[in-house]
Amino acid sequence: MKLNEDIQLDVAEVGERILGRWADIRRHTRSVIIDKKLSKPLGASFEKHREVVLDNLKTLVKEGATQYGFPEALGGQLNPGGSLSSFEELVFADPSLQIKFGVQYGLFSSAILYLGTDYHHEAFLPKAVNLDTPGAFAMTETGHGSDVASIGTLATYDPATKEFVIHTPDRHSYKDYLGNAAKHGEAAVVFAQLITGGENHGVHAFFVPIRKRGKLLPGVGSEDDGLKGGLNGIDNGRLFFDNVRIPKANLLNRYADVTDEGEYTSSIDSPGRRFFTQLGALVQGRVSLVGAVVNAQKKALDIAVRYGLERKQFPGPDGKEKTLMDYGRHQRRLFPLVARTYAQIFSHQELLEQFHVVFSGEGDTEENRSDLETVAAAGKALSTWYALDTIQQAREACGGQGFMAEHQLTGLRADLDIYVTFEGDNNVLLQLVAKRLLQDYAKAFKSPDFGTLATYVAGQVGSAAIHRGGLRGMAQTIVDFGSTARSVGYVKDEEHQHQLLTDRVHTMVANLANKLKHSGPKDKAKEAELFNRHQNDLILAAQAHAELIMWEAFTTALKSIKDKDSLQILTWLRDLYGFTLLEENMAWYVVNGRLSSARAEAITDYIDGRLLPRLRPHVESLVDAFLLSPELIGTNLAADERARQSGKKTLVRN
Repeated sequence: MKLNEDIQLDVAEVGERILGRWADIRRHTRSVIIDKKLSKPLGASFEKHREVVLDNLKTLVKEGATQYGFPEALGGQLNPGGSLSSFEELVFADPSLQIKFGVQYGLFSSAILYLGTDYHHEAFLPKAVNLDTPGAFAMTETGHGSDVASIGTLATYDPATKEFVIHTPDRHSYKDYLGNAAKHGEAAVVFAQLITGGENHGVHAFFVPIRKRGKLLPGVGSEDDGLKGGLNGIDNGRLFFDNVRIPKANLLNRYADVTDEGEYTSSIDSPGRRFFTQLGALVQGRVSLVGAVVNAQKKALDIAVRYGLERKQFPGPDGKEKTLMDYGRHQRRLFPLVARTYAQIFSHQELLEQFHVVFSGEGDTEENRSDLETVAAAGKALSTWYALDTIQQAREACGGQGFMAEHQLTGLRADLDIYVTFEGDNNVLLQLVAKRLLQDYAKAFKSPDFGTLATYVAGQVGSAAIHRGGLRGMAQTIVDFGSTARSVGYVKDEEHQHQLLTDRVHTMVANLANKLKHSGPKDKAKEAELFNRHQNDLILAAQAHAELIMWEAFTTALKSIKDKDSLQILTWLRDLYGFTLLEENMAWYVVNGRLSSARAEAITDYIDGRLLPRLRPHVESLVDAFLLSPELIGTNLAADERARQSGKKTLVRN
């Protein structure tokens, strides 16, 4: 049997697995970033940064890095997964460029593609795709935020002129935070309440011209959001409308239309389902953000790990200074983040595949769309939170050097801060996920009670649910006494990790179902009160569900690794991710009788005493597998530290 130090990660194989299905597109976009020098201009004013970003987006168009998701006639491939893959890579250049790309292609152009029909595809889409018409995506309003169904902007049909009148009735209804709104946008896809014949038919999308040759059109107002906490290369701003008239044909009418006489028609009878179908067509925003922040974490960890391998601090027993990475605490702060990032990589690949299947038409079913929306909401929420945590930990792990703007981390975190709010507040998204979990539970048990809870959990996760009466806890204490190896042996098996993680999700959902019940006749006020009281529990259950998805994706990915050494190293890394989840939620497992105190303590001992030492020789290879060149990282921090210690001059920066 090989010693830990004798095995090696096959960086080429693992790196290719990380690049995934659309590896060639990712490589092409990376090459454009490097060859055309599209990196973020450090220290530039936000006015200058905006113009650089617009020019860089034009370069991406010329180099064929933006059109993948659109029809072949427009230079595309109708390749939804490839389009998002290109977008995700742009965080290595400049997050502002990435989001400028996202506004133009993932939101504005995609809304025309997915919500429009042949007329819109011919009249508006070509200029949107080739960037002749920079566009804004005017959904969010100042006073309504994530509550899109309640937006105040009105689109009232006038049968006398066969026009819609777009109007902003009050300050609450200003379209806000919109990329391209302050300066560059020539048109917008505006979401508004469609009114005809005095009846409100809910939120619909309209193509509305807003500027011509840089000047606002009559009735269109705009305000600049100005300097922001990050992403200052984007001209975010507000739009508002004073009875702006547009042709009836500018209604993006894939799902609903209005006759010349003003009669409303729709292929979807239910107003609620119609609303969510239209918004569901734009789920790619959440999917792509997951991939974007995962790439940002790769960059942050590449910087922090390499610096930790070079930076020396304090003498060891032999009198020689030790590298930061040889300290247990430094391993503790970074290795679990590497493990979690790998879990996110593999879960995002599954999400991206699912997105491609739906939006390419290969498997566009109502069930698949519903699953996609749920998993995308969960993934977006956790991944964006994880990104901020990872980048901050990486910054701190680099000490004072990490605070220097030239080393990328502070700017990266500032730019990504708003990603947790993009495409819906994370807490709102997790509530949507929890509602879906409760719906699935309700299908299995129309009248759940504690008896059905026990049956449900036991049926789903087998022996992991046998905890009634404290018998499991007592048995664990007796069997495990005095032996860390024996205590952790049960937990480290893949099957039992899965059981414990699954049990937590199912039990939390089942308990919630019971808590949200109320006796007596249906009472909306009582239901709302119960929901509000248990709102935090809903979010925790959804988070546990998302963590389980990531663990399962990591485990599935292991089956595709052919090199035995790499499989062993990645299995340790997966175990670190699983054990960290158990440790972070240890109170739940102990209180609910799933783990004894001895096993709980053994989990922490196993992380510190076994997993971290096993992974220490391989942490550089694990970040090597991200396949990020120095140009994509954008800092010479580790190399400069190595040169300094050798007495050589530091590297010359561009």
